[in-house]
Amino acid sequence: MKKGGIIILLVVLALLVLWGVGIYNNLVAKQETVEQAVGDVQAAYQKRADQIPNVAATAKQYSDYEGEAYTNIVEARAKATATTIDMSNLDEQQLTNYQKIQDELMSTMRANLNVIVERYPELKADDLYLNLQTNIESCENTIANARRNFNEKAKDYNQYLRRFPNNIVAGFGSFEKMPYFQASEGAETAPDVKALFND
Repeated sequence: MKKGGIIILLVVLALLVLWGVGIYNNLVAKQETVEQAVGDVQAAYQKRADQIPNVAATAKQYSDYEGEAYTNIVEARAKATATTIDMSNLDEQQLTNYQKIQDELMSTMRANLNVIVERYPELKADDLYLNLQTNIESCENTIANARRNFNEKAKDYNQYLRRFPNNIVAGFGSFEKMPYFQASEGAETAPDVKALFND
């Protein structure tokens, strides 16, 4: 092979390597963006879980007789905060389980507070309770926004990953498709946050 042919071959190989490195770096950047979005979702759920002591304290303040409700809320919070998302092993089942435990926390809180409100109707008018209602509604909105953002970032990453020839580079780099947060069972019915505090 002549010297000119070798130079052309080396230039083509160098361009291919630079092209592959560019795709690889874009995949890494998009993967990091998805991981940050997962962190935002977990932070939003943690913010809600941090409100639970206030819920429990409000419930306890209104009744020393509602120890079971207080205990149920605290136990559900402990279970929810002990569950995290492992990015090194992220799959659809892990997201589903995480979401299920978080939904169980809200369901437990709703059920136990409804019992307390039934027995202590004056609680509905208490400023602490009304403020708590507003905070929880805000937390639910933050969670919804964080999950939507995660799904958008995962979609962007997945589309980039699956495009040809990016999928070839992704195969060499062991990049895998990201799962999405799916709607919870019964999510087709809009949640009524006020139901948490009313019959």
